[in-house]
Amino acid sequence: MDKEKFRGTTILMVRRGNNVAVAGDGQVTMGDMVMKHRAKKVRRIYHGKIIVGFAGASADALHLFDRLETKLESHQGNLTRAVVELAKDWRTDKILRRLEALLLAVDGQNSFLISGTGDVIEPDEGVMAIGSGGPYALAAARALMAHTDLPPADICREAMNIAGSLCVYTNSEIVIEEL
Repeated sequence: MDKEKFRGTTILMVRRGNNVAVAGDGQVTMGDMVMKHRAKKVRRIYHGKIIVGFAGASADALHLFDRLETKLESHQGNLTRAVVELAKDWRTDKILRRLEALLLAVDGQNSFLISGTGDVIEPDEGVMAIGSGGPYALAAARALMAHTDLPPADICREAMNIAGSLCVYTNSEIVIEEL
């Protein structure tokens, strides 16, 4: 039943120069009811060197975070190799294929969107977003990147506030992680 589906979030990544920030809102909804205001959808993994964020089912995303960290361990922290291997597993494994989430993963040099259909996407610009509020946050972040000198964390905060004012599945309880 669609009303029972957990949905909605906004995860935004902004990279400028040697700095990168990933932001996520805290709202969890079920149908038309807010279930939680301060969920943490952005976190650090692999000795604090990688930041990941998710949109979709929380349990699925947490399982994927664990799988990504295992891949990072086996590839000595090489994010590019780890996300490609995760995407291959996610697409081909019968159980993983059923997981409903999108992930953003960043390190000091690389940024990726990973999906269960085998997508591993690097942004052309230093901005990427996922989730129901993603298009709003992405548009705001692109405008701020083009017309200000704000650092990535400040761009994330402003863009997320704009997304939260437009998307009913996004709130202003924002968590930002930076490298």
